Amino acid sequence: MDTGTFRGIITGLLIIAFLGITWWAYSRRRKPDFDEAANLPFAEDDEQRNRDSSASQQRSKREQESEADSRQDRGDKNT
Repeated sequence: MDTGTFRGIITGLLIIAFLGITWWAYSRRRKPDFDEAANLPFAEDDEQRNRDSSASQQRSKREQESEADSRQDRGDKNT
């Protein structure tokens, strides 16, 4: 078996793999999954907001005061 035959076999296998993946991606069974994934950027981030707000509520008063002091030291007027 020479190099040309080997390259031809590899090319044929890659074409079959490409066609298989394309068929899988465009099959009707996958459409609901892909539609859901396509809408993920527009979904509400309720979980992350809750997690962030609970984390900020758990900070101690001392940490909050030291952060305010450091803002004033830097000249940050947006406190």
